Amino acid sequence: MVRLRQRLALLLPLAGLAGLTFIAPPTASSAVDSAAKGAQIYCFMRSNGNGHKVSWEAAYALIKRQKSGMFKTSPEHAAVMITEAVVKEPGTYPDCGKYLGDLFGSSQGSNGPQSTIDSRINTSVPSSSSNTTTSSDWSEDDRYSY
Repeated sequence: MVRLRQRLALLLPLAGLAGLTFIAPPTASSAVDSAAKGAQIYCFMRSNGNGHKVSWEAAYALIKRQKSGMFKTSPEHAAVMITEAVVKEPGTYPDCGKYLGDLFGSSQGSNGPQSTIDSRINTSVPSSSSNTTTSSDWSEDDRYSY
């Protein structure tokens, strides 16, 4: 009886470890697929007259929800994923290159991550006239905030 317990105590953890090896880890192709889907949504919506904000939110929502696990894709990484997908296959996304700059804040009036970072740096550094920053210094429609 004691011998059976010893065998079970040894075999059960080993069986559990063996079972973990049969679980397939997430592949890189799933990230490529979600990037391609996000690029397809973003480019399709933009080419059909939708603005950047609504197109970005739709594409980012898809990319964010495609990833399994505890951590979701950051907005900055999603923008890079869309850009990479378009640059990799420009024929698949015709005329989408002209919209890619909006993902990074190059269009006028856009609050992309670079302009947001610049404004945060400028407002967070105390000047001689003011030593504090208020919450009104932050853009409420910052698309890259969680």
